Amino acid sequence: MKISFFDSKVYDQEWFEPKAEQYGYEMKFYKTRLRPDTVRLAKDSDLVCVFVNDEVNRTVIDRLAEYGVKGILLRCAGYNNVDLEAAKGRIPVLRVPSYSPEAVAEFAMAQLLCISRKLHRAYSRTRDFNMSIQGLMGRNFHHKTMGIVGTGKIGQAMIRICKGFDMKILAYDLYPNEDLPVEYVDLETLFKNSDFISLHCPLTTETKYLINSHSLEMMKQGVYLVNTSRGELIRTTDLIDMLLIPRRIGGVALDVYEEEEGVFYEDRSNDIITDPNLARLMTFPNVLVTSHQGYFTEEAMDAITQVTLENARAVEQGAELKNEVVA
Repeated sequence: MKISFFDSKVYDQEWFEPKAEQYGYEMKFYKTRLRPDTVRLAKDSDLVCVFVNDEVNRTVIDRLAEYGVKGILLRCAGYNNVDLEAAKGRIPVLRVPSYSPEAVAEFAMAQLLCISRKLHRAYSRTRDFNMSIQGLMGRNFHHKTMGIVGTGKIGQAMIRICKGFDMKILAYDLYPNEDLPVEYVDLETLFKNSDFISLHCPLTTETKYLINSHSLEMMKQGVYLVNTSRGELIRTTDLIDMLLIPRRIGGVALDVYEEEEGVFYEDRSNDIITDPNLARLMTFPNVLVTSHQGYFTEEAMDAITQVTLENARAVEQGAELKNEVVA
């Protein structure tokens, strides 16, 4: 089996190559993303392995089918970048549905703690031996209300963490899990009553721009918001408008961004960033932006590698495709 990896980084090769040898698979790693103009690189491949910013649209899928590619492996849980309708009945699409929910949930809480206690600003100050704590006052989490949007495995991991802080938890999900120790409410109630809001839902047509000017206006004065799911859950321009109102938003932590392709996962430190919204976000002292690293732990990478290769084996052997995503 020959597998072509797109949008690969050094750590992908470090994790996948040793285990691939055990399966007898041959791997090619391409730094470029999978797009209509790069799909030709997959011509001699049995499978392609893609990540969150690869563009797996109908044109790409048509070419993959033409090349005889037997499967599309997603080394992630999200699949919003894949045209499932175009792949239906032609090429199976398999994902890693759960690699380490705790990794993402722990990171989300770390971001909230950082932004609410202003650790990012304190770190910058003390490196210059500015030991003043003026302007660094934070907020307790104890007995505050956490609003969790999406109670899948990552949302559930976040619930367990919040319980450790003795927080009240309001939750929203299209498919409530009544066994969870939370109070399910509608989105309006969650927005109006939460001190902190954490997004853990997939990007769909229903959730795109879930956070917009209307929902932001509902939120409490001084609310803290964290997004470790998908960038397009938030309309960035509306968020910036709200951030411009003094003290209206306590803080925002973003591990994802709606226009992250070409910037996140790359070293652009010597470049001029031409995205005005991203550049503007970086100017706010109460905004923390990280580069889609919430999943990035040793445990998660081990699980991603193992499940991805097992998905490949299932395609190879014609076995049950337990992790197939269908339209």
